Order: sequence, then structure tokens, then C-alpha cells
Amino acid sequence: MPLILASSSRYRAELLSRLHVPFTTQSPDVDESPRPGETPHELALRLSVDKARKVAQQHPGSLVIGADQVATVNGEAIGKPGTHEKAVAQLRHLSGQTVLFHSALCVHDGQRFEAQDVITRCIFRELSDQEIETYLSLDLPYDTAGSAKAESLGISLMDAMHSDDPTAIIGLPLIALSRMLRSFGVNPLAASLTEGCAT
Repeated sequence: MPLILASSSRYRAELLSRLHVPFTTQSPDVDESPRPGETPHELALRLSVDKARKVAQQHPGSLVIGADQVATVNGEAIGKPGTHEKAVAQLRHLSGQTVLFHSALCVHDGQRFEAQDVITRCIFRELSDQEIETYLSLDLPYDTAGSAKAESLGISLMDAMHSDDPTAIIGLPLIALSRMLRSFGVNPLAASLTEGCAT
């Protein structure tokens, strides 16, 4: 069964490649606007399902992975800064705060699906303006929600991080994904073993 990652994110593609299963990628092109009264948990889950379902409908017989991440602080959604100025303002706002990252995941075969929201609590330490400027000039996290790449130097901005899955914060929870893939008959270890024997 062909495996498709319904995402244009290079970070998610890199994470999925760690499982050593062949896959292709396709941008799902869905409206990511939140609905009135929708919680961050509900938004992340709905978008992950919508992305997977849309691509699964376009490719019958394929297994599709959809994912979405919503970051919040004190109930306020935190998006991707896009510019240096917005990143500075965002990190000043997050300094000393606890940020919740909802990393939702869906695996869809066109008929049935499984979905889960994996939450990561990131506690930012108190940051000086000099630290913020130095960090941004080195890591350039302008395409990252929260303006901090936890897989890179952004980890130095944290006092603590709590999650059931260390890859969730990057955008694709591999523990949950591996479990879901097995439930659809795709075992990354078995697939890797077969690939190794074939070569």
C-alpha cells in the first residue's frame, strides 16, 4: 500500500524518513482557519484528519498521514512569525511562559482512520533581548510556531519540556505514528528488514 505524507513540511518529511519506510509527499491544500469556539485541541485534530482524508480521496488504495500543530500560551494561539520583527515580539511574549504544543496526527486509508493529539508542555525561561537576538540570528526559526526550533538551538530557550513523545514538538509524533501504522498493517521494523534483505 503506497504511503503518502499529506504535508509540504520538510521537518515532517525528515521525521518520517527515520522510520525507513518508502513514502511520497503531497500538499493537502486545506483551509486551516479555526471554526468559532473551536479549541486548539479540536482544531489540530480536525485539520490532521481533513488533510489525510483529502489526499486519501485523491489516491484510492493509499495510506495517508496527516498532521497539524497548534501552539498556545494562556489559551492564545501562537503561529509562525514569518519575519524577524514578529519573532522578536513572539519570544518576548513567551519569555517565562508555558507553551502547549498540540501535535495532532491522523492515518487514513480512505475508509477508516485513527487520530491522536500529542501534547508537549514547553516552559520557556526568562529571556533577555540580547539572547533573543542572538538566537534568532543563528537559528532563523521564522517558519516555526513559537519562534523556537526545539530540535536545534531553540532547546536552550527552555527550562523544561514535558511530553510522551520527543518528536511531537517537531511536528510528527513518531511513537503514535508507528503504533497507527502497525494497526494498518505497516510495521516500520518489518519493512526495514525486508528492504535490507532485498539489497
